[in-house]
Amino acid sequence: MSQIINLPTAKDERGALTIIERVLPFEVKRVYYIYNVAEGSVRGGHRHKTNVQALICVAGSCRINLNDGSKKSSVLLDSPNKCLVLEPEDWHTMEEFSKDAVLLVLASQYYDANDYIDKPYNN
Repeated sequence: MSQIINLPTAKDERGALTIIERVLPFEVKRVYYIYNVAEGSVRGGHRHKTNVQALICVAGSCRINLNDGSKKSSVLLDSPNKCLVLEPEDWHTMEEFSKDAVLLVLASQYYDANDYIDKPYNN
């Protein structure tokens, strides 16, 4: 099941610096980000066989809907120091992107089309 990690952040009069170092439960092999999402669009709609992902909305906000086959939940990512770690079994969709949203994704695997499971759970 997914988990939220509060990323370490140093703040002073100059601003904030958030660090992603030794806090993720995997080695990062791929990085991408989603932005300029059209109003009302839904992204995702899949789960994985082996890929673990960490999602951080570094600007703006978006909602992540989750289903691990037994439990459904929803997480609002609205802070750049809030990190949502998705396990491979977490079916997920991303929606409600604010106009300024930038969703950063750190993945444990290189892109592999065969790792995607597009069929949702029946629950």
